[in-house]
Amino acid sequence: MACNNTQQSAQMNDRTTGSIERLDPALDAIIDNNAQAEIIAEGFEWSEGPLWVESEQMLLFSDVPTNTIYKWSEENGAEVYLQPSGYTGVEPTNSKEPGSNGLVLDGEGNLVLCQHGNRQMATMDAALHKPEAIFVTLAGKYNGMRFNSPNDAVYNSMGELFFTDPPYGLPAQNDDDPAKEIPFNGVYKVKPNGEVVLLADGISRPNGIAFFPDEEKLLIASSDPNAANWYVLDVRDTLSTPTLFHSATETRQGLKGLPDGLKIDKNGNVFASGPGGIWIFNDNGTVLGKIRLDEAASNVALSADERTIYITNDRYVLRVKLR
Repeated sequence: MACNNTQQSAQMNDRTTGSIERLDPALDAIIDNNAQAEIIAEGFEWSEGPLWVESEQMLLFSDVPTNTIYKWSEENGAEVYLQPSGYTGVEPTNSKEPGSNGLVLDGEGNLVLCQHGNRQMATMDAALHKPEAIFVTLAGKYNGMRFNSPNDAVYNSMGELFFTDPPYGLPAQNDDDPAKEIPFNGVYKVKPNGEVVLLADGISRPNGIAFFPDEEKLLIASSDPNAANWYVLDVRDTLSTPTLFHSATETRQGLKGLPDGLKIDKNGNVFASGPGGIWIFNDNGTVLGKIRLDEAASNVALSADERTIYITNDRYVLRVKLR
């Protein structure tokens, strides 16, 4: 069970995990060598998609296998926020990960969800402070074919929605799944008018996605064990070839986790879940350091002032203070 009261939350914050690995002096401007990852909540099957909501002073995150979104606040710790979150069908699902994954706010402050089970991008049709499992489809098909299982998403300042679509929400979680309709795992853009545009079809397992500050290029994680890479995608072209940002394929042996969720701060620094924890890059792909963790990290969120990073870390949720 997730912690759900103030006393438990206070006790949880006394527990820490992991360590900071400094690989470049530039890391000193981002995080202190003595920083620690506080365990602020635990007891989940696979925590994902963290989103800091400044207006409500809360962290939302998905527990994908249990089809649930949790809310964490300093006052009350973790508590159920929304259930179901990603699959709302009447019949039982064979998916091992039917829930929501990535979470993001649109320009009007509505909660937008990557729904594995429903195989769509959707908006919650309810206020943030009064959540209900009522969803409006933003994008559910490409060329008449259902998406695999939208995984992570980001908006640009023009109100365009960008998302990745690997097969992890399908029953077999691979490209041979009979339920898979689209022959590739794509990266897409949804225009404000609802038109869906394919941006890339050559990344084997597109996962985390975030914009660099100029909004001309996306950084996309590939969670393929045989191509554990991060790629840059120029979104000025309709369909472009991703270029390699950094590869962890040869250095991931013996470490838990793969390139997964990521965020980029206003200075272009990248915080990316990867083998062994959170990798911190500059905008040129140089690894400045890592937050070393024992369990696999799935994703990260930055606070509004970018002085705190939240990490979904398998059964845990962590908080690390930045400079």
